[in-house]
Amino acid sequence: MTQPVVAPTSPFGFAELHGGGSRVAIVPALGGKISALEVGGRQWLWTSDVIPWAEPVDGASYVETADTGGYDECFPTVGACVVPSGVPTYGGLALPDHGELWAQRPTLDVETLGDAQQATCVWRGRRMPYRFTRVVRVDGTGAVTMRYEAANEGKARLPFLWSSHPLLPLTPRTRIVLPDGARVRVYAEHGIDLGGALHEHRWPRLTVAKQKLVDFSRPDEVGRRYACKLFLDMPAGWAAVEEDGARLEVQYDAREVPNFGLWINRRGWTPFKGSLFRRARPYLNFAFEPCIGAPDTLSDAIGPWQGAHWLEVGQTRTWTLTWKAGAKPATD
Repeated sequence: MTQPVVAPTSPFGFAELHGGGSRVAIVPALGGKISALEVGGRQWLWTSDVIPWAEPVDGASYVETADTGGYDECFPTVGACVVPSGVPTYGGLALPDHGELWAQRPTLDVETLGDAQQATCVWRGRRMPYRFTRVVRVDGTGAVTMRYEAANEGKARLPFLWSSHPLLPLTPRTRIVLPDGARVRVYAEHGIDLGGALHEHRWPRLTVAKQKLVDFSRPDEVGRRYACKLFLDMPAGWAAVEEDGARLEVQYDAREVPNFGLWINRRGWTPFKGSLFRRARPYLNFAFEPCIGAPDTLSDAIGPWQGAHWLEVGQTRTWTLTWKAGAKPATD
């Protein structure tokens, strides 16, 4: 196996891991963003043609300044919010859009171990006392394994959400494969009536406009212009995307990663206003997100959704995702 590639070119150097025909590129200066996820001979990630790479600014809007595509990590929230006042120690704390990780450069350690290459990124909380670690490993089979740790280094229970945030292109051939019958709850809807926030459905047939069952496994066929954010409670630890005869599957332990976020944007939503909105067409993409907790904001998760998770004092929580090509659906 060749040695991992580390390109120090300022300001956007990258680390590149190879194995079994797979390639992963990681950009520390962009919050540890994974800019390339090539599995099974296919690049799966979407890249924006509107927002260029730029040094991230802590506290800025992610969707306006850093939504460049690729795969980011969101912790300890996804949406910007204020922690409810009743939470000890952290009540009233304002948390930024997409969390804290994307806006800071993690430490990076790259190594070769036998037939595998791996890169370890470590972030430290700025507003809460935590340590967040992600180890990305590419082995000789082509599997891409991501091992995570979140540790509470403070003196109070720490509420959190975590979400992976890989963005993929949405085409007429996209098929999203999730466990049949999984409970779906609506978080946001644009240009489509799914019953409003917290309305429940069952995957893959969701009720549109209170009357029509629509198969969301082929999102391009749902409507001409719409967007929505859905959260699934996962009865099994797998999910897959199929495109042009290729398949990307993620596998994990559903006891560790109990939720799944699905953002579908068929030109139904954009953060841009005014002249920039007129120049930039709304996106054709979707976010395919194994996650812990729901929905996007920690405030809603602690409140009406009752979906927040907690790190006890001194606790370290671990979980693992494995991305593979061409796998058959798991049966749990």
